Amino acid sequence: MKIEAITLREIRMPLLHPFETSFGVTQERRIVLVELQSDGVTGWGECTAGEHPFFNEESTESAWYALREELGPLLLGQDVAHGGEGAQRMKLVRGNRMAKAALESAVWDAAAQLQGASLAALIGGTRETIACGVSLGIQPEIGQLLGNIERELEAGYQRIKVKCKPGWDLDVFAAIRERWPNITLSCDANSAYRLRDIDRLKEFDQFELLMIEQPLWADDFYFHASLQQSLQTPICLDESIRNRRDALAAIENQSCRILNIKLGRVGGFTEAIAVHNAAEERGIPVWCGGMLESGIGRSHNIALSSLENFSLPGDVSASARYWAEDIVDPPITVSPQGEIVVPTAPGRGYEVKTALVEKLTVRKEELKRS
Repeated sequence: MKIEAITLREIRMPLLHPFETSFGVTQERRIVLVELQSDGVTGWGECTAGEHPFFNEESTESAWYALREELGPLLLGQDVAHGGEGAQRMKLVRGNRMAKAALESAVWDAAAQLQGASLAALIGGTRETIACGVSLGIQPEIGQLLGNIERELEAGYQRIKVKCKPGWDLDVFAAIRERWPNITLSCDANSAYRLRDIDRLKEFDQFELLMIEQPLWADDFYFHASLQQSLQTPICLDESIRNRRDALAAIENQSCRILNIKLGRVGGFTEAIAVHNAAEERGIPVWCGGMLESGIGRSHNIALSSLENFSLPGDVSASARYWAEDIVDPPITVSPQGEIVVPTAPGRGYEVKTALVEKLTVRKEELKRS
């Protein structure tokens, strides 16, 4: 397949509700979309970088620069067989994994359409449905959080994840467990704790959490290994896992017992599959994390979650939880059993509402061969 044209767009999408983590509060997403033309089909990708370089070193602005000046020109006009070959061509550029993932996802999408295969099937997915959980941000008060949890449980979600930080943890978990003793519950710290908090973190064990996600530094394996030895609750690593080598290091050092795989964080499907396989071979379960994606990024997460070792409910939830109107048709929905059906149509399985995308676009640039 020949990559004939690449168009970059930044769209602005206000969230239905503010989303707060230990990094701060997000009320509107600035999303960079990649539209790729090849042999009569259009592949779409989404960059999951945040508005600021808080989750990792990337941001909306840095991703735009990397895609426009470096990554896009490396692929424009080239013949590639699939997304994996596209990833190889982008290796010249170090880092910028979220920008790479946006472009690589568009290549995989186009390749699947050209082969008449679903994106899930093309990457080796076997699941017909995926289990869904929700991620709930820090709230002004515990009562509001409990109301949100009740609504999500009634909607069928199989796992509740709450963001936490020092001062928004033990009392929160206690209130949740008092009301729902048996739900599948996890927490996500986004690196908000330090080893000096070990006594406090040990208290998490009483709440029988599925996992504590990324409690310590974003670039650490060593101290997480020390912490895991002191906890009954499994640690799940997120930000620390940038590639297969990181996953192997974390597993071999016993830094965690669960891995979160995010397409953007690891640089796209090729590396995500490699991380998945490494974990599966060593008996470590994985799940798919979310980054407040639009329906385009969400459709890629659905395909990724169809791989066999995604055995825990991920953060792939319904469009209506975040957006007044999503940019894909049909909007992504979750069944009363807390599942999403994996599309079988060629490509990503959801049509892009191009008119709505144009309406939301605040800047647009078509890359051209020099």
